[in-house]
Amino acid sequence: MAAWLRRLCAGDAWLDMYGRLLRTKPLGSMAPGGHDLTELAAGEGAGLARVLTTLDLVSLGVGSCVGTGMYVVAGLVAKTVAGPGVILSFIIAAAASILSGVCYAEFGVRVPKTTGSAYTYSYVTVGEFVAFFIGWNLILEYLIGTAAGASALSNMFDSLANHSISNYMITHLGTLRGLGKGEDTYPDLLALFIALLVTIIITLGVRNSVGFNNVLNLVNMVVWIFIIIAGLFFLSAHNWSGGRFLPFGWSGVMKGAATCFYAFIGFDIIATTGEEAQSPNTSIPYAITASLLACLTAYLSVSVVLTLMVPYQLIDGAAPLMEMFSLHGFLWGKYVVAVGGVAGLTVSLLGSLFPLPRVLYAMARDGLLFRCLSHVSALTHTPAVACALSGGLAAVLALLVSLADLIEMMSIGTLLAYTLVSVCVLLLRYQPDDLADAAPPPPHATAAGPTPDETKDDRALIAEDEPPSYHEGGGAAGEGHRSDFHAPLLRRLLGGRYYTLRLRLGMPDAAARPTPASGRVVTRCTLLLFVVSFLLWSTVIFGVEQGSGAGAALAAVAAALMAASLARLVVAILRQPESARKLPYMAPCVPFVPVAAILVNSYLMLKLSALTWARFAVWCVAGLLIYGGYGMWHSALELDARQQQAHASCYQRYDDQLDDQDQDQDQDQDQDEAPYQGWAAPEERRGHQGAPAVEARDAADRPDGYQAGSGGRRVDGAGGAGGRTNYGFDDED
Repeated sequence: MAAWLRRLCAGDAWLDMYGRLLRTKPLGSMAPGGHDLTELAAGEGAGLARVLTTLDLVSLGVGSCVGTGMYVVAGLVAKTVAGPGVILSFIIAAAASILSGVCYAEFGVRVPKTTGSAYTYSYVTVGEFVAFFIGWNLILEYLIGTAAGASALSNMFDSLANHSISNYMITHLGTLRGLGKGEDTYPDLLALFIALLVTIIITLGVRNSVGFNNVLNLVNMVVWIFIIIAGLFFLSAHNWSGGRFLPFGWSGVMKGAATCFYAFIGFDIIATTGEEAQSPNTSIPYAITASLLACLTAYLSVSVVLTLMVPYQLIDGAAPLMEMFSLHGFLWGKYVVAVGGVAGLTVSLLGSLFPLPRVLYAMARDGLLFRCLSHVSALTHTPAVACALSGGLAAVLALLVSLADLIEMMSIGTLLAYTLVSVCVLLLRYQPDDLADAAPPPPHATAAGPTPDETKDDRALIAEDEPPSYHEGGGAAGEGHRSDFHAPLLRRLLGGRYYTLRLRLGMPDAAARPTPASGRVVTRCTLLLFVVSFLLWSTVIFGVEQGSGAGAALAAVAAALMAASLARLVVAILRQPESARKLPYMAPCVPFVPVAAILVNSYLMLKLSALTWARFAVWCVAGLLIYGGYGMWHSALELDARQQQAHASCYQRYDDQLDDQDQDQDQDQDQDEAPYQGWAAPEERRGHQGAPAVEARDAADRPDGYQAGSGGRRVDGAGGAGGRTNYGFDDED
């Protein structure tokens, strides 16, 4: 008996921990009126005006990406990793960025407020632990981006001074060994000063205004055109001939793509301007896509000119575009490029540091980080403590770590954050949702509902567009049909064989709606896909590419089996009904686009060096210690749950005289009317606090649909999990 009680208590403790990890922030807390940096205090007027156009947002995205990517990354990757094959590296990195970008855009339009970027989106829709992990990696992205921008500006000024600055520091301060990949580096005091100066500007409330950003981008564009035209007079096809185009092979190209992904980081700053955009639901997705394409055009053209002007061995890793003109004796061109480099790197530096305090502020306001970081200065209306901490850490990194190591380490954190965003989009598309299942009425419908003739006409239109249902019981007749974003393209390509393919794959009919059981299937398949993708690429990279003989053959067989498993998981996801919820923007070709993003990003992550993975592991362990030791127990949801539990215990003493029969009836009624509480299983914690299980089929038969918003019933008690709890990982069907 005692052993059974111990197992029961251990099971309750696990369920309590489980609920804490997957609880979500109520959507109602994101409504206007919540405390946010973009809203002024009471009596100070309205918040930020919606004045940003799509062109302004594109300018923000391009300015955040192009600076360091064009003036530093292109030459660095060409010299050390890929040679002229850096052109292919940029194309592969751009494809990965676009796949992640469309998922990011859909993730953004699901939540009305954007402070904290993907951290806020995931906290509202997926769960607290995933949100913390995404936010922790975004901090790494912006922190290292700021340090890299300061280091790149320092290198550019050093190049303009004919390396006299670095020589002076090496002579008087010496070198430090082991901070990079074991090579000697010098303490970059100039980068430290630049990072601190930008921190002071951000702390004083001087925002990176759109006008200032547009002017610097215009200067950068003029210099880019100058580079292309002037470089045409110094091109030599000899630099690409005789095997010089891929001196490091395709392995170098893929490794370079992992580093080049850094050059496309920054488009997520567009999502943080949602409350200032005139039409955020349409402007943000289009601006993200347009900025990525504009950056790709700039990177490809500059890489072609650079590698045709200078042999890849002679490229200067610190300031490649400036030194390529010096190598040909065109000093006037060097100083023109320097003007564009200062403008581009300044915008990138401001773009990296500006969102960092906002992420820290959002996480500290929710209690996941130390609450002192959420202090907002009454004078400048900025999170002064968060600004000082982030700027100080970035300055220390810029002082001690080399630019090459900063760029490589930044890529891994962002790749993982964007991979998790793709996972979240894939999960949310196939989960029950009250807003998804409630299709909007047609414009001609009256308050009393459509007339019989209208209903008949609607059914006739559906019948013309869709074949008869392939599955019985997929949904009620006349529920309307679901939007399949990949269907129009497949219909054009396959014609009449499209419906045969649907039948053979077992895809649901148009009227089918997600159920808790189908949501659990997608959750498990997505998590398995995430894990198997890393195992697959690990086998390919370390077994097939780097192996030989029988070991490589055995690794190839194992990789083929894992690839087949991935295909089966994708088919299993396709067989589940998709949510009918309509969003202003939705990622196309789901589940194929999120799956492709997961596969590409995981491959690029594994192409990074082992030292980068070691540093990243240290960063993740530090984050887990902070969350486990502080954030989990001090989050706003945890404190709210404890308060609710205290109130419940106070009211309980007055309920002792209630009739047992009435109490049982009330409990039964609560169980019958309880809405769906998350993006997976509907059942209550089986055996926990004496509550019986609610079967999925009973929940599916309820007329009130599924609830995914803040109206879901709160689960209190020893677990202390406020808000909603997502039971997506529940093994119990």
